[in-house]
Parts: sequence; C-alpha cells; structure tokens
Amino acid sequence: MTTATITLSSKGQLVIPKEIRDALQWEAGAQLTLVATASGVTIQAAPHRTGRRLDDLIGMLKHDGPPLADDDLCRPVDDAADWEASEQRSR
Repeated sequence: MTTATITLSSKGQLVIPKEIRDALQWEAGAQLTLVATASGVTIQAAPHRTGRRLDDLIGMLKHDGPPLADDDLCRPVDDAADWEASEQRSR
C-alpha cells in the first residue's frame, strides 16, 4: 500500500500524487467518490456505469446446437485439458 501526505488548497483542491494515480490507473477525467466517515474521508473510483440494465443482457450469449440437459450444465468443469492445451500453445 502506498501512502502520501497531500495539502488541501485554498480552493479545496487536492493533488493525488502520480505514483498513486498510476498504481490505481486513474487518468484525467476519472470519476471519484468521496465518502465521509467519523474517522476521515475515503476516496475511491466511482462505479463505472454502462447504461445497460440486466434485462438488456438477456439472450446476449447464444448457443448454437441442441439444448443442453440440466445434468450437463451442472456437471463440474474439468479444466485440466484446457490448462494443458494453453501451456502447450505458450511454448
């Protein structure tokens, strides 16, 4: 965790040091949220809103082929074969 001491300007502005902005990947124009608590203030990135609702996502992933049985959908995934294949591709 990186810690920095900063000074509040007469206009109420703060400058977040570059090393902290870089570590958090905050660029100019980033939306931040200030949360006041009894012990001080927390600054965090504002949630990114896409403008989409959950209803907009229904049907987004399509499956070509016959319907899958519930048993097939609930079967645990064996990712060992996928892992080995990706290892071989990276060599």
